[in-house]
Amino acid sequence: MAHGDITHIDIPVADMEAAKAFYSGLFGWQIAEVPGYEGYPMWQAPNKVSGGGLAPRSADFSQPRSYVEVDSIDETIAKAVEAGATVLLEKQPISETSWWAAIADPDGNSIGLYESATHAS
Repeated sequence: MAHGDITHIDIPVADMEAAKAFYSGLFGWQIAEVPGYEGYPMWQAPNKVSGGGLAPRSADFSQPRSYVEVDSIDETIAKAVEAGATVLLEKQPISETSWWAAIADPDGNSIGLYESATHAS
């Protein structure tokens, strides 16, 4: 994926089993837990391109969040803050080669950022 592509969508849920049944039944999404990410089942749409995760709902995570692929989370956060965004979650590792963070745009919308060392050139 290229800088600016939406790469992942997280959906907050209160009842994980009910949500898995709802989304797989309604849209035909394949939903499964990936080893190492227990408690965070990943979904994939029938097109085998679109996907995301089902994450526990919390006070800080109550609306779906799209994740955008970026070349550098650090540079993107700096640019976003300069443009009026606020940082919701500082850069965190996902694995040895990928990281994530979250910002709120000037209207308060939560946007996830995703950086992968395999993507960066």
